[in-house]
Amino acid sequence: MSWVYFLNLISRWVLFGVAAYKTRREESRGWMLIMFAFLLAALDPERLLLEPLGLSLVSSVSFVLDMINTAFQGVLLILAADYLSPSNPSLKNSLLALGVGVLAYLWIVITNVRTVEVSFFLKSFGPMTVYAAGYIYMGLLLYRHIITRRPGQILFPMGMILLGFLNATYPVTATWSWFIPYGFWLGTVFRIMMAIGALSFVLWPFVFLASGDGHEVPRGAFMYPNRAAAMRALGDFEKIPNMILITRRDVNSLEDGLHPNAVVFWMTRIAEGELSDSPRVYAISPTKIDILTDLIAGALDRGYAVVVVEAVEYLIVENGFESAFKFLLNIKDRVLLRGGTMALIVDPASLEKQQLKTLEREFKME
Repeated sequence: MSWVYFLNLISRWVLFGVAAYKTRREESRGWMLIMFAFLLAALDPERLLLEPLGLSLVSSVSFVLDMINTAFQGVLLILAADYLSPSNPSLKNSLLALGVGVLAYLWIVITNVRTVEVSFFLKSFGPMTVYAAGYIYMGLLLYRHIITRRPGQILFPMGMILLGFLNATYPVTATWSWFIPYGFWLGTVFRIMMAIGALSFVLWPFVFLASGDGHEVPRGAFMYPNRAAAMRALGDFEKIPNMILITRRDVNSLEDGLHPNAVVFWMTRIAEGELSDSPRVYAISPTKIDILTDLIAGALDRGYAVVVVEAVEYLIVENGFESAFKFLLNIKDRVLLRGGTMALIVDPASLEKQQLKTLEREFKME
């Protein structure tokens, strides 16, 4: 087995391992689907196991199996992207992805009927388009919502997108005998990029706690009566790249004041979904605290370590004190488990005396 085949095979199993680790750690359906897609890629027997040994399958069987494997990977990645996106996975999108898979399967069957003469381009066009769409779509979602914009991590989505575009050319370039070894070499490079980025994503997330003015951020759970007090204690926390902000502030004022890598959840009933990419601003209903908990947990798993909650009063009004308090405790435990910082900014005069005492037992008033 040449070194190119070896690196290609290793990179595929590294990607499967990363996805399996994320699936187990986060119990995420999205990462589970990615794991199965990468497993199918790693178990490609014809190209990675048989060819280096000088063996091969019957050509017609090999082609059909390869196209089914290819289309299935694309469908799994499209489904996974729906689960990993900030908005709720929808039945409509899931049915659409499955419908694409069925169409790809029918395409393979119809174009491989023995009595029908079909060009290689048409035979491979359907499944390879699904494959390319899955990799490009997932790569874009990873870039926009999952990974941080650090040099190592960014290789993960870049490699996926480039691999998707490379395979989109397969119906044409696979007929160029001179291009085939170069195409396989390029695919190996893109998979190595993905593997390096995926390992960086898992092993080296954000680990520093420093504000924009260099002020060291204290670790723990705190409560401040206003933003000015929080600034004195935490420094210019709005410039912290690995910060999660839960706020009711005017969304138009956030883009200029926050670090581009910050994640913002804007509490509102009038909109839902992504509003801005840099910083990442998501609108979400204040009553969807279970979904908000999952989104924050996902960001914490990606290395975000500072959580600032400015919308405490609004969460209490919309959910009741008990539900809002349980939500805050849930997030607090997750943050402290990772050695991070959680800060509530809440006017004591807006709370009942017993509510304030309850919060002060869990969050140190500064």
